[in-house]
Amino acid sequence: MSLQEYFPVWDKLTQEEKAILERAATKRMAPKGTVLHNGTADCIGLLVIRSGQLRAYILSDEGREITIYRLFERDFCLFSASCMMNSVQFDITIEAEKDSELWVIPADVYKKIMENSAALANYTNEIMASRFSEVMWLIEQVMWKSFDKRLAEFLLNESSLDGSDTLSITHDKIAAHMGTAREVVTRMLRYFQSEGMVTLNRGTVTLTDKDKLEELAG
Repeated sequence: MSLQEYFPVWDKLTQEEKAILERAATKRMAPKGTVLHNGTADCIGLLVIRSGQLRAYILSDEGREITIYRLFERDFCLFSASCMMNSVQFDITIEAEKDSELWVIPADVYKKIMENSAALANYTNEIMASRFSEVMWLIEQVMWKSFDKRLAEFLLNESSLDGSDTLSITHDKIAAHMGTAREVVTRMLRYFQSEGMVTLNRGTVTLTDKDKLEELAG
């Protein structure tokens, strides 16, 4: 499938703009674990995800991670082209959570077209608004929702994403997603296990009572 099939406003671009994008865009394979973007100093360009799954996270001064959002097929990643947005200064890291295939559009090319295309500018603003909404939602969750509820919701979301009740995920990885310490995750998971909501094995968490988890998540 070609780039135009993944570009929502493609039909609203001029023939010249389409040609420029097609020439500039390069395909890239990103195996699981590949770091595609690392902070504001790294500006590889705008990413259009053809397949796979990316994770965007921030890193504290102490080295603690927290996932702020994920990107899936047909999503656009703007923060990997943060150099074209002078008012945006976020040290966000983007990594491939699954083997992924994507197009990379150089930031200067995308910016030049956006400056002349109202349709592309509007779409870009919509993406930015959506991402900031996700960040604000995360802040609200961290500030106002207890950790047991957040963890229950996280496990249910992971189960939905993987299409399985058995998650191949470590306590360290859960802690990285949620911005907390591994010990906190382990303690809460053991409580969940004692309540019959999960079963813990080395490297896996199996959801055994999703109804109870959903009730807890609220």
